[in-house]
Amino acid sequence: MTVTHRRARPPMDACTLEELLDTLGDPMLRVLTAPAGLTTPVSEVLLYDAGAPFPRSAPGALLLTVGARAGEVGPLAGDAAEAGMAGLVVRDRDGQPDTVAAAKAHGLALLAVDEDAAWHHVHLLLASAIGSRPGPEGSGAAFGDLFALANAVATAVGGATVIEDVRQRILAYSTVPGQVVDEARRQGILGRQVPSSPENTEQYRVLFAAPGPVRLAALDGDELPRLAVAIRAGGETLGSVWVVDDGHVGPDAEGALTQGASTAALLLLRARASEELSRHLTSDLLRRLLDGTADPAGAEHRLGLAAGTPVRVAAFALDGAVSAPDGEQTALRLLDLVRLQCEARYGRHACVLVDGSVYALLPVAGAGVAPAHGGTPARAKPRVGEEPRAWGSGGERHKRLAEDIARRAGKALRVPVRAGLGDVVPDLAAVRGSRDDADLVLRVLGPDEDVAAVTEIRARVTLLRLRELIGEERALTAGAWREVLAYDTEHGTDYARTLVCWLDAGCDMARAAKLLAVHPNTCRYRLRQAQQHLGIDLDDPDERLVLWLQLRTLGGLRGSDRA
Repeated sequence: MTVTHRRARPPMDACTLEELLDTLGDPMLRVLTAPAGLTTPVSEVLLYDAGAPFPRSAPGALLLTVGARAGEVGPLAGDAAEAGMAGLVVRDRDGQPDTVAAAKAHGLALLAVDEDAAWHHVHLLLASAIGSRPGPEGSGAAFGDLFALANAVATAVGGATVIEDVRQRILAYSTVPGQVVDEARRQGILGRQVPSSPENTEQYRVLFAAPGPVRLAALDGDELPRLAVAIRAGGETLGSVWVVDDGHVGPDAEGALTQGASTAALLLLRARASEELSRHLTSDLLRRLLDGTADPAGAEHRLGLAAGTPVRVAAFALDGAVSAPDGEQTALRLLDLVRLQCEARYGRHACVLVDGSVYALLPVAGAGVAPAHGGTPARAKPRVGEEPRAWGSGGERHKRLAEDIARRAGKALRVPVRAGLGDVVPDLAAVRGSRDDADLVLRVLGPDEDVAAVTEIRARVTLLRLRELIGEERALTAGAWREVLAYDTEHGTDYARTLVCWLDAGCDMARAAKLLAVHPNTCRYRLRQAQQHLGIDLDDPDERLVLWLQLRTLGGLRGSDRA
């Protein structure tokens, strides 16, 4: 086992078990016992390796019991306590009474993770949660540290420095006084992006193919040469470090640059882990908002929304009529595609995969800003179910976004993707209702429809809900509609469909006959026969309404050919 940055004792500002649980929480992490209390400081997270020496000292560490067999976890508690660790992390199945008792006896916390959780994912989330807590001086995040690193490299190497990611976006740059810069560096910093050109492309090809630092000639007479090195970790290229070479770089410039790239790799990996943790937390929060178990207070800030922003839920799903080769993996790819498109438009964004559907929270842009006609301030929020017309084409933009995502995802996954948009709701407290709307839209979309908003197909959604509600009540399922269907089955008549077409046509005989493709006299005759044989009073508007509603919802009949 390799232990890095081991401390003699946890610092006073270390993350505590309580803060760790607040950050990750159930179901990711559960406390089985904490004899020293939840204020126990946690300094780091370690992976247990049965083939490596157990650490002598690891104060405040959490030990993930990777690969420990049944019955081995309990004995590990003694070694962990001797090393000064804060606790052990086990899978649910390993949290047996004897394990809990052993942890209590040694004063160790015992935490459990889900049975199916991957240990490397657990390690990443725990390490990120512990490392992301700001220190007492308000130490910055990884990207803030990159600016400090750029200054350190510039000082050590002797030239103005920039740090880029693999897409040539400038993440940080040095600000050491007196160092020479050229116009290419100025323009890159202003745009935070290296300008694209065939010459630049060739230099990056040479840089990323080289095993170490390379010296690159100036691209034109107004630029200076560069000394650059790729940033790598475990064979993966993460970015690059570039230094302006005005002829005054130090003799050990390449060594200093290599060391700087190694540190940059650690910072970029930490930033990636922090980003993954942030995505996990926002996804978990959205999941709980959608099922109504999260407290909406403060959730807007955590999701990156302005206070009082109206939102709507968009639901995306693979077309159930088409089987995907690997449904679960395809759904995860759909999640990535939806998140990518939403983040491109809204920045940090919450998306989550629940029961095969991908849900995205779409903010209504400009809420409470646009004035109504005549200069009077517009109402700050819409009522539930109301499209915010005073705010422009927010609904239309959401529809276009959903259509674009469905089209792109369907093409990439080679499986049709459908999308439903729920109602706009005034705040996160009502977001569950918008999710229910989006789910209903997916259920009622016709075979030739890929995307729809609930406001566009409200009638179909309402009939679906009525059918479900009526079907739950015995008194509401009784009525003449059953007798009509039974009579048709027994005598080979077509009274049920004739009644539905006539009622769908607003009791217009000519229109009903057209729907049935028969002569109006035939339609009139069938209606008279139905009344005579079944005792239906078609002159009673209440009876007509109930009969039509039951035949449409419970019988599944409709006058048009549209499904």
